[in-house]
Amino acid sequence: MYDFPLLTALILLPLLGGLAGLFFHRQPAQARFICLTAALAELALALVLLPEVFDAGILIERFDWIPLLRVQYSLAMDGLSYILVLLTALLGVLGILTSWREIREGVAVFHCLLLAALSAAIGVFLARDLLLFYLFWEAQLIPMFFLIGRFGHERRRYAALKFFVFSMVGGLPMLLAVVWLMLTGVDPSLAALAASPVSGAMQGWCAAAFILAFAVKTPLLPVHTWLPDAHTQAPTAGSLLLAGVLLKTGAYAMLRWAIPLFPQAVAAAAPWLAGLGLAGLFYASWTALAQQDAKRLVAYSSVAHMGLITFALFAFDRTGLSGAVVMMVSHALTTGALFVMVGMLAERFHSRRLSDFGGLWGKMPVYGAFMLFFAVASAGLPGLSNFVGELMIMLGSFKVYPVGASLAFFGIVVGLAYVLRLLRGTVLGRPGPLTESGGAADLNGREILILSVFALAVLFIGVHPGPLLDLIREPLNVLATSRPV
Repeated sequence: MYDFPLLTALILLPLLGGLAGLFFHRQPAQARFICLTAALAELALALVLLPEVFDAGILIERFDWIPLLRVQYSLAMDGLSYILVLLTALLGVLGILTSWREIREGVAVFHCLLLAALSAAIGVFLARDLLLFYLFWEAQLIPMFFLIGRFGHERRRYAALKFFVFSMVGGLPMLLAVVWLMLTGVDPSLAALAASPVSGAMQGWCAAAFILAFAVKTPLLPVHTWLPDAHTQAPTAGSLLLAGVLLKTGAYAMLRWAIPLFPQAVAAAAPWLAGLGLAGLFYASWTALAQQDAKRLVAYSSVAHMGLITFALFAFDRTGLSGAVVMMVSHALTTGALFVMVGMLAERFHSRRLSDFGGLWGKMPVYGAFMLFFAVASAGLPGLSNFVGELMIMLGSFKVYPVGASLAFFGIVVGLAYVLRLLRGTVLGRPGPLTESGGAADLNGREILILSVFALAVLFIGVHPGPLLDLIREPLNVLATSRPV
């Protein structure tokens, strides 16, 4: 237990930085600088806590909040939470750098919303009380809704509304389940609920309510349809946060809340949920092949990767779970980088249509090299981070679902096809009309810095995943004790 509330500071620092930036809404350069400073401070604070998490295993903050309902302000950070908080802080910095030139109006508001989304997501990763978790869960909607609706592209309002409706409708059954659990007088802390799971038919109903909310956010087939629209219409930094952070809250919540709280119900539904993950992998990979919009292609690839992660989560093998977490981090880095690269293309040419490009390598060799790197990383090239996650998922899930794991392997192979299509439509293949007519400059120093950070992280996890696996080992061991039977 710490005297200074470091975990609370992790949640509030981005939000306060964003609010401070609002005071400079007439001075966009100053507002941007203040928000970048807050995001860097958040990343520094997360890095400072790394030795503490390694040594102590878990950091805790807790005090009574609503004693009448036995609700506590309860936060905790173990290795699993830490790695996702660190990832969120890193993507926050990169998101601000990415939007440096893209956002020219409403700069202060944009960065305030971006940082508020980080605060809410970090709250989801740290909350250990059911009511507190629900509040952070729903709070994610607000900044992301306005980020898409106010700063997105031509169909931004449609995409923002669809995102909001799907998320709200998915979250309402969870709210009912939360209310029911609290009315029964149980202690709403995660530890107490996991120690005494709800019994009987109510466990099934509560599990269904929670899993629906988490499935929408993951997003699991068939409740995924909001994601391609949201990704396509969001500004680049919004797409980065959607892929890198918000989707991870759904998978994380499955691990942290759904499985420990409702073990028997989850065990009964696990084959069906794993099957939906597998179906999502094939469906999204196949759909990605047909896309003409590069951003929409990357969006469907994101759904495919999350389907593979869901498949691994509900195989519930210890090795597969580790692979799923590695894949969550890797997916955030590789898919996030691809969204950023598509955004760089759109910023130069005002188009994302694959038929407009091709052959960019000759005119933008640095861009071509990074695109090739992240495309093959997304496809699971050995030595890069996706390979580690996919290999562990295959090894672990094969013991539980041998047929499903074999099918998942072929699903990954289908992924190679859309990666090749992306490469051919951008940096390789015959030059398109915009490639031939355009005189766009190659990447500048800021863009190289952003992509280099992504690339180094992908390479580090690919060749030396030990530190990441060490961080998540003990939390996953604890979760394994609540393994569905």
